[in-house]
Amino acid sequence: MNDKPQAASSVSNLDMACINSIRFLAIDAIQKANSGHPGLPMGAAAMAYVLWTRFLKHNPANPDWWDRDRFVLSAGHGSMLLYSLLYLTGYDLSMDQIQQFRQWGSRTPGHPERGLVPGVETTTGPLGQGFANGVGMAIAEAYLAARYNRPGHEVVNHYTYAIVSDGDLMEGVSYESASIAGHLKLGKLIYLYDDNRVSLAGATDLTFTEDRARRFEACGWQTITVEDGNDLKSIEQAIQAARDESNRPSLILVRTQIGWGSPHKQGSFESHGSPLGVEEVKLTKKNLGWSPDPAFMVPDEPLSYFRRAVDRGSASEKDWKDRFAGYSKAFPEIADEFQRMMRGELPGDWDSVIPVFPADAKGMATRAASGKVINAIGPKLPNLIGGSADLNPSTQTVIRNEGDFQNPNCKPGDIQGSTGGGWSYLGRNLHFGVREHAMGAIANGMGVHGGIIPYTATFFVFSDYMRPPIRLASLMELGVVFVFTHDSIGVGEDGPTHQPVEQLAALRAIPGLTVIRPCDANETAIAWRMAVQSRHRPVALVLTRQELPTLDRVRCAPAEGLQRGAYILMDAPGSRPDLILIASGSEVSLILGAQQKLADQGIAARVVSMPSWELFDAQSREYRDEVLPPSIPARLAVEAGVGQGWHKYVGDRGEVISLDRFGASAPARVVFEKFGFTVDNVAARALNIISK
Repeated sequence: MNDKPQAASSVSNLDMACINSIRFLAIDAIQKANSGHPGLPMGAAAMAYVLWTRFLKHNPANPDWWDRDRFVLSAGHGSMLLYSLLYLTGYDLSMDQIQQFRQWGSRTPGHPERGLVPGVETTTGPLGQGFANGVGMAIAEAYLAARYNRPGHEVVNHYTYAIVSDGDLMEGVSYESASIAGHLKLGKLIYLYDDNRVSLAGATDLTFTEDRARRFEACGWQTITVEDGNDLKSIEQAIQAARDESNRPSLILVRTQIGWGSPHKQGSFESHGSPLGVEEVKLTKKNLGWSPDPAFMVPDEPLSYFRRAVDRGSASEKDWKDRFAGYSKAFPEIADEFQRMMRGELPGDWDSVIPVFPADAKGMATRAASGKVINAIGPKLPNLIGGSADLNPSTQTVIRNEGDFQNPNCKPGDIQGSTGGGWSYLGRNLHFGVREHAMGAIANGMGVHGGIIPYTATFFVFSDYMRPPIRLASLMELGVVFVFTHDSIGVGEDGPTHQPVEQLAALRAIPGLTVIRPCDANETAIAWRMAVQSRHRPVALVLTRQELPTLDRVRCAPAEGLQRGAYILMDAPGSRPDLILIASGSEVSLILGAQQKLADQGIAARVVSMPSWELFDAQSREYRDEVLPPSIPARLAVEAGVGQGWHKYVGDRGEVISLDRFGASAPARVVFEKFGFTVDNVAARALNIISK
């Protein structure tokens, strides 16, 4: 629709019919399911109506149009608010699906899930995640606008809106992401806060009494207060004021009543997470002048008004396409690049620059190899954007000379730490600060926006802080790359607080996540290729702090074997193996040493590098049996973490050298030795298995 909103109007009968259509679709669906959260849709319907009919630029006939505004229902428990809006404005969501809310196989689950219904931009429900996702969307918009817009040709120009709740603002991830959004001055980020002051367990006065407006002002946000959540004119004026503020994100605090219109449950926590009840639904409809029967009734006039969004959206998209045609003619090369990025396509030769590392007994840490790969592919992939949680020197994830993503009006002055290339929204190095949780959720927002390959980086032990967004990235099938360095007790002197032990098992437990722990520089290079190509599955790269030998790939199998998750790195020459040694990451060099020690004693051992369980499990049975033949039951797996899960690969007769306790503070070499991660111990354990 047009960038300018329609003229403000008083609350007409049509307005009220439209707002109540939202409310009662939600109420009826929740009551039919006998499950759900009616309070938010009832209280927030008016602000949602104003936003969706007077401001939101979208096309229900093409929900993936690149320059649409993004809308996030961060308070995902109020999902029927979003489903009602999608149905009413003409998205591909039928009334039958509304009536199947929260039922098996329906497209209307209890919380919005990206990919089930067109128009659901991101999966929300875990509170605070959608708030941070919106920040990532705004970052993506700012970067793409800075890179591709030209004077007279604004092909990227849209807003990110969200409805957020008390619960969202209570979660720490929202404060982390609000802080970075204010610092970055993301002026096209506008959140409407459903300030009903009621949560599931009671009034927010039980736990949440700070001045929310002043808190956001301290973070660099513009705040606007609307005292009456049903005052359409004030809501409209507030949204327009937020759009007029280009140098700050905006939080509009809309004072609402949860369960508005319910005679007995308005303003009560009882309307938060339970259906109103059959009789209360009838009373609410009577109270708001709505016919009690039939359920799911939408009068023709409000439905027709809502459905104008289809024609407006088509006209807006056509206008954009016409302008983009002129842009393409004036700037054909960057127009082609922009379209390729938004389609998620990679340049044909992007991976030709991935380095091949020569054999080197001293080698390098896989975090260092990762940094070299990032800087090799960076010039080929202008949409590869990311950073770390204040750990760039340690994680080695800077894209050199590509600048820092900062508001163009910022002045570096004497600030240290610039990565080179200046400060602007063109910068590709994101500084998340010590905010791991927000970092993961912001990266997800960049991923769902489109046009970006986002990556994050921190120490592996802090993956625990990021687990919620990693889980959601997997649920949404997003191609986000999560880089984790300092991957084991090899961290050494920092001790058990910083030595990840259970984190590998924890990440491997997440469905849909590919975890890769490469054994040397060349496996790391292949791992990055896999990660960039993984458009619909997030990848966790787990890398060492300490140096590892770069294996001689003339003697050992090519590192491309990583693509299949596990491969025969080196076999016992000329004979059937007596046993199989399996490891990932830094422990692969240990089992190679043990293979030689066993060979000196006449024992033939096969060495299998297994950097990724998920990739290996996806292979054919024939391939898996080729690598791990059932006829060779003597097996020993070695990994400097908890042994959980390894027994499915070693079987009943095999064993695992693992670390099922916390680590210790000492030099890495000493820690490995004390916990039994040595060539001698591996060889001794292998001999014991064979002797059984």
